[in-house]
Amino acid sequence: MLRIHFNDADLARTRLAPAPDPLFEIAASMHRLQSSRGRWAHAGWYRAARQDLREKGLERALRSVLLPLYPRAAYFPDFLTPSSGVEGLEAGLEALLATPAERVAEEVGILDRLIGAPGWAGRLAEHEVRREFVGVLRAYYGAVVVPHQERIQARIEAERAVRGRGLLHGGVEGMLAGLGPMFRWGPPVLEVAYPRQTQDRDLYLNGRGLTLVPSYFNWGEPVAFADPGLPPLLWYSLLHEPAARPLREEDPERSLAHLLGRARAVALRAAAGGATTGEIARAAGVSASAASRHATVLRDAGLVTTVRHGSAVLHTLTPAGAAVLRAARGAVGDAGPLS
Repeated sequence: MLRIHFNDADLARTRLAPAPDPLFEIAASMHRLQSSRGRWAHAGWYRAARQDLREKGLERALRSVLLPLYPRAAYFPDFLTPSSGVEGLEAGLEALLATPAERVAEEVGILDRLIGAPGWAGRLAEHEVRREFVGVLRAYYGAVVVPHQERIQARIEAERAVRGRGLLHGGVEGMLAGLGPMFRWGPPVLEVAYPRQTQDRDLYLNGRGLTLVPSYFNWGEPVAFADPGLPPLLWYSLLHEPAARPLREEDPERSLAHLLGRARAVALRAAAGGATTGEIARAAGVSASAASRHATVLRDAGLVTTVRHGSAVLHTLTPAGAAVLRAARGAVGDAGPLS
């Protein structure tokens, strides 16, 4: 277990990252390639990633360069996921390149002692070798993450909408209390489930605050830096819903036809700002069970995504749903209700 200790300054400085961390998503996606855990939630991505890696000639680099540095284990080097990664891919890669050679050598040494590191890994302390490594990371990211960015960002936005509600209703402590089954908030300590093979540890924020980073590809326990002196970040898994049934060839037209009904059009509009099933029911003037059916149709059509929040669920638009709503508004104008 990881125990994160807050004071009042820490609560004031705790935030939720606005977007996924590209370098951590690289690491977590490699863990998905190495494990069947969570495969059901990423089955489509897994098939596409294997094919794209083959087509782009990256399979050898994956096996010999990347996977040995990102083992699905209790430890991989902190310098591979610098804190500035939350600012975007280029910011993260620049920070990786700027890591002092002494720290790179130390962390590769820890990896070697705990799990085993490839013989060449010590050369990552050399700037030119690290620059070549960054090129491999950029190629991997472009092959297996970029093609899925819209879906990833849609899920992150849905997660942010859920956490935002917790923040509005209960402040930062309310947000921390609602993070899910891997967390337990008992002021002033956030207890976090951690891999069984690691010892219990305490992280004292000491006024630095905490950045919570939802991760699309992480599965199971949250992840924090091994070095407590680094900026406090906590990457945690999204709660994935079981995949909707595969759409048959005739489904797109049929699903879009369903959207012509008033209740589903209202549901789509409500989801633009994030809406629970109950809120959709009230907006559309239908029962909760009918609202749930409408949301299911929209989800099966790829127009909304659904995230559980306690006993309720929150529906938000996917990029496709936002495009459909923009097109509808362009066609009928915003002055009157959709019909």
